[in-house]
Amino acid sequence: MVLLLAFSVVLFVGVLISGVAHRTVLSTAVLFLLAGLVLGEGVTGVLTLEPDDEIVVGLAELALFSVLYTDGMRVGFSDLRSAWRLPGRALVLGMPLTFGVTAVLAHYVAGLPWTQSMLVGAVLAPTDPVFASAIVGRPEVPSRLRSLLNVESGLNDGLALPVVLVLISVLASDDLSAPSLLGELALGVVLGVVVPAVAVLLIRSRHTSATPLYASLGGLSIGLMVLGIASATHANLFLAAFTAGITIATLAPEVEESFGEFGELVTELLKLAAILVFGALISPSFLGEIPFSGYVFALLALVLARPAAIFLSLARSGLPLPEQAVAAWFGPKGFASVVYGLLILEASVPRADEMFHLVALVIFASILAHSSTDVPIAHAFARAEARLAGRGPRA
Repeated sequence: MVLLLAFSVVLFVGVLISGVAHRTVLSTAVLFLLAGLVLGEGVTGVLTLEPDDEIVVGLAELALFSVLYTDGMRVGFSDLRSAWRLPGRALVLGMPLTFGVTAVLAHYVAGLPWTQSMLVGAVLAPTDPVFASAIVGRPEVPSRLRSLLNVESGLNDGLALPVVLVLISVLASDDLSAPSLLGELALGVVLGVVVPAVAVLLIRSRHTSATPLYASLGGLSIGLMVLGIASATHANLFLAAFTAGITIATLAPEVEESFGEFGELVTELLKLAAILVFGALISPSFLGEIPFSGYVFALLALVLARPAAIFLSLARSGLPLPEQAVAAWFGPKGFASVVYGLLILEASVPRADEMFHLVALVIFASILAHSSTDVPIAHAFARAEARLAGRGPRA
């Protein structure tokens, strides 16, 4: 109940400042992160949480599931076919390069062994669709840049997951076989296609009908069915979520349209709750346990790894340099990296605590940096467009 009260108070403050936050560098995500830090055990002690607490793991997983489900609804198969070129470069070239550079930094700067360094690189390689949406949702930002970030951030979580699981299995010396792992991933994709497809057939059946109120709950019920069946069958939750969203957007845009606003509200609530809980884990003592080399690693992971990889992958792509720079900078880390970091702790692999500290520090810094720069970036694009419009055609 204490957590619920704390969340409701911070949420109300967020409502009060949301208008200002939309126009300035003030960010509701940063508000919840810092509120969690202040309310956490290391400062006021109002919230006493540990990384392996059920509420922490459950909220992070549920938030990521909801994010990927609603994000998938914005990226149907037709969108993937029509806008694959730039996101393809970012995923096929940029993501592996980010993984490699981050792993090298983790080894030579943070001092981790190579396998642990590769695991940290895999955890931090994907960008977060929630924080990327701060740019993607702004009309001032050029559409091709929005499309690039939207498709890339929606797909790279699922692409990183198999690598994370394999490396955890290697470090933990688990008996998890490759066929078993591939089976979980494949079953997630199958459920993400079959469950929504069957649901859409039933919705459109001449033997069924729904009132407008209940029709808006259709998308929620399908998502909950996918979540429940995937959990019961040990399928991969996150691939199931994203695939289900894409399937609904492709087969039944009317379901996506009726669910859209409600789905965004649910996702926003889960996102903010997860950020508050994550902030409560990042106490001053937690940050004090990280050596100076860890802070150097976190800085380089944000300003070097992603930017260098994206600039190289987008070279000679035709994308203007300012847009390349924004794509390179705006690679926020978030829920996927939190969940993958918690998986490392759960597996109790060698130097797990050290790896989690590094991952948490990068995520903490990323939320602060990227959530505070989206508005200035959007305003810069708006000013550039206004200058071009002001010149007008020459006589």
